[in-house]
This record gives sequence, C-alpha cells and structure tokens, in this order.
Amino acid sequence: MAKLVLIRHGQSEWNLSNQFTGWVDVDLSEKGVEQAKAAGKAIAEHGLQFDYAYTSVLKRAIKTLHYALEECDQLWIPEFKTWRLNERHYGALQGHNKKKAAEKYGDEQVHIWRRSYDVLPPLLGADDEGSAAKDRRYANLDPRAIPGGENLKVTLERVIPLWQDEIAPKLLDNKNVIIAAHGNSLRALSKYIEQISDEDIMNLEMATGQPVVYTFDDKLNVLDKEKYDID
Repeated sequence: MAKLVLIRHGQSEWNLSNQFTGWVDVDLSEKGVEQAKAAGKAIAEHGLQFDYAYTSVLKRAIKTLHYALEECDQLWIPEFKTWRLNERHYGALQGHNKKKAAEKYGDEQVHIWRRSYDVLPPLLGADDEGSAAKDRRYANLDPRAIPGGENLKVTLERVIPLWQDEIAPKLLDNKNVIIAAHGNSLRALSKYIEQISDEDIMNLEMATGQPVVYTFDDKLNVLDKEKYDID
C-alpha cells in the first residue's frame, strides 16, 4: 500500500505580512523553518520512508522539503523540481497586501478572486514588471504556458500531467512519495485524488507545514487520509 505525503511549505515571509505571493520567490519566515523541521520530525516519529521527492521551483517549498527530509534523515532520496507544483499565480495581485486589496476592490470581489474555482484574478502581462516570462527558471517553457494569472481550475490543469506521468506510476509501483509545494497546487492535487467537487474544494484548507498522508490501494483508491500534528 503506497503512501503519498503532501506538505504545504512552512509560513513564508509574505504569509506573515499578508501579501498575495503566487509565483514570487519569497523565503520562509523563522516560524516557517520551524514548521518544516517539525514536519520532518513527525514523519520520523511515524517511521515513514520515501523513495522519491517532488517540489516546486520556488525556494519556500524547496527549503521546506529539505528541512523536513533532513529531520527524518532522508535528504539523499531522488528529488525533482517542477514549475507544475508552483503556487497558483495571482496575476496582478501578487505583492499586494490582502487587506488593502479588499479595501480597494471590496471584500466580496477579493474573496471571489481568492476562493472561486474558475474566476481569474486581474492578469499580469508578459511585459509587466515581475512577469514570470522574464525569469530564467521558466526559459525552457513554451511562453504560452507561462500564466499571467490562474484560478484553481487552471492550477489543477497544470498539476494533472505531473500526477499522471510521474507520481501515479511510482505509487502504482508501490513507491512512497513526498511532495512539498503550495496551498493551492496541493489543494488542486487533493481535489483530483479525492474527487472533490468544484464547490466542496473551496472548503479544503492546507495548514502550513502539516504533513497530509494518503494511503492507496493498488488502483490508487484512497484507503486512508491522515494529518500529522506538528504543534
């Protein structure tokens, strides 16, 4: 029975300052580092051993993975970084304080942008300052694949190929996998794994640093879902 562990990165500096982050490459806060280490300790306490690790190309997720694996003495396992696990791109909202955005656009509109399944945020153009099109880490992508903004639906559409091509085959081969990524890319993955409806996915929260552990049967049906306490 293969296991998959999902960890949303520990608290970031922009989580702390209440800013829309998306694809902006901000670091972990001090609390975020401690959360990542606590995740690794919880994994060690439960005796989980992994065969493969996946993360995004953003440092807050990469560092979370490394801190967690170091704590459970598994830094040596094969690791793969991919843009497909990046956080949802918040478009022109990136960098803005969430409270100030609500004051500018209205609470209801900001809530829709944040929580709606298929409503896009204001988009960021490829020539705009801060566009991912100017970032070297995405230079090998078709420019049409680089978003100017995403909703959860679009985020799910870019995560699914990674699941189908990389992660699912390893789980079917009875290999254990750990993924350290972001709130929305992991919510999208959970939606697909658990077949959560478009409406119900809005109520799913991913706590920073908390390992979420899935156990599958040989058809990738979920047998069990458990959350490890890191407090």
